[in-house]
Amino acid sequence: MTDAKVSALHEKPGCAIPAPPTDARCAAKHKPILSATQFTEGILKGDRSLLARAITLIESSRPADRQIAGQIIEKCLPASGNSIRVGITGVPGAGKSSLIEALGKYLITECGEKVAVLAIDPSSQISGGSILGDKTRMAFLASSDRAFIRPTPSRGTRGGVAEHTREAIVLCEAAGYQNILVETVGVGQSEAAVRDLVDFFLLVTLAGAGDELQGIKRGVMEMADVVAVNKADGQNLRAAERARTEAQNALHFLPLSPSRWVPRAMACSAQTGSGVAELWSCVLEYATSTKANGWFERRRREEARHSMRETLEQGLMQLFSSDSAVQTRLAELEEQVLAGQISAPAAARHLLALFASKAATRT
Repeated sequence: MTDAKVSALHEKPGCAIPAPPTDARCAAKHKPILSATQFTEGILKGDRSLLARAITLIESSRPADRQIAGQIIEKCLPASGNSIRVGITGVPGAGKSSLIEALGKYLITECGEKVAVLAIDPSSQISGGSILGDKTRMAFLASSDRAFIRPTPSRGTRGGVAEHTREAIVLCEAAGYQNILVETVGVGQSEAAVRDLVDFFLLVTLAGAGDELQGIKRGVMEMADVVAVNKADGQNLRAAERARTEAQNALHFLPLSPSRWVPRAMACSAQTGSGVAELWSCVLEYATSTKANGWFERRRREEARHSMRETLEQGLMQLFSSDSAVQTRLAELEEQVLAGQISAPAAARHLLALFASKAATRT
């Protein structure tokens, strides 16, 4: 795909594709520079093109972009929070994207609401690239003016989410999207991080996944508010019901959540739409229940605190890695670690002590 085509897709409302940093810089040369206030006004009016561009600024590594992105987030923050955030994960081949398409279509056509989908794609550990193909399985949402799809590469971030997913959620909420669906990269050891971003956690599986279900980390099962057995249609219907029963039995052995919500297993079909309305009704039931007992707001406050601490850790890491003395000594210590002359923990402690001593000198 040429740079021109990527840039065109990047600014297409509803299905924005994040451009590489070089494309972002090129785009900035051809587009008028907007202030944080202009971006905010557009986002609050539901301008999907400006929403996409603002998220690109958030994802940029350029200091100037990050500065204006921070201003946009602060201005949009008072208008955020009025949504239901649903994290969706699952075993490979379970049909997460197809189920999101079915849920989104139901919310738009039957409930008259808006939907934002933040689809996180795994990045290659070698090239850093991503396929970003989720929107190809969401044809209805990609063409709807009441939906916004943002495929984003994980770029190595652990936890099944991208580095700036939290900020993207804030902007989508400010733009008037009542329902935020976060599709993660898939079940893994660190998939649990998405739970800190969302209100409701949906685990998608499928019939015949008994062995796979056993292989899912217990922590992911413990965080699931609903286990949805997808592809419950046609000749697979009876097998899906058996899988639902097995999942329900497995959930009985897990400890009760502090939210007092009792997780359940449901069967559904993204292809036929069967069970989709019931699945969303369950999401609404969860929201009503947890708002009544105070857990919903408590989780939101915990999410905000977690976000602050995570941002602090990232900032400290950036300060550490950009320190000239650390950079110089780092290369030397890495060579010693590779040669077996010093242990990795000892080398790390030496670098931390060097950075701390320089920080003390500056103060």
